[in-house]
Amino acid sequence: MRFIRGRILLLGGVLLTALWFWRQPVRGLTPKPQEATSGFSTLVLIVAFSLIVLAATFWLATQLLIESSERDASARGMTGGDPTRAATLMTRYGCAGCHTIPGVPGADGQVGAPLIEMRKRVFIAGALPNTASNLIDWIVQPQAYDPRSAMPITGITRAEARDVAAWLYSR
Repeated sequence: MRFIRGRILLLGGVLLTALWFWRQPVRGLTPKPQEATSGFSTLVLIVAFSLIVLAATFWLATQLLIESSERDASARGMTGGDPTRAATLMTRYGCAGCHTIPGVPGADGQVGAPLIEMRKRVFIAGALPNTASNLIDWIVQPQAYDPRSAMPITGITRAEARDVAAWLYSR
């Protein structure tokens, strides 16, 4: 994806440079007489640059939306949960008090690890292989896996833990 973005920006730069040189007089030849539309080249450059920026912004926004939708669908499939319900659950069960959770208001706790990019982690709580079933089990009953864990049993149901796991994997 970054490779494609770089190509688009390079193409835009080449286009702007070509437009600029197209409107400039060639050295050694008699310069073009000043025309009444001398601001035309500046206007063309501004419009061209604006169109390139607009197109690139639209394309990037579309790509981000597609990636987010794909992650969401994948997370739903892995966990069987609904990530749209998770932010409320994480607040209700106190996750926000111990963890920093981007996207959840007031979730700036410093006790547990930040709950971000769980899909990229190899382990859960430093010990369990990162699988959907392990994450759901950990959320429901962490003491079963590590009796000395600081993470309490919150009373969250397995269905609710599926929703939270789906949200964690979709971010």
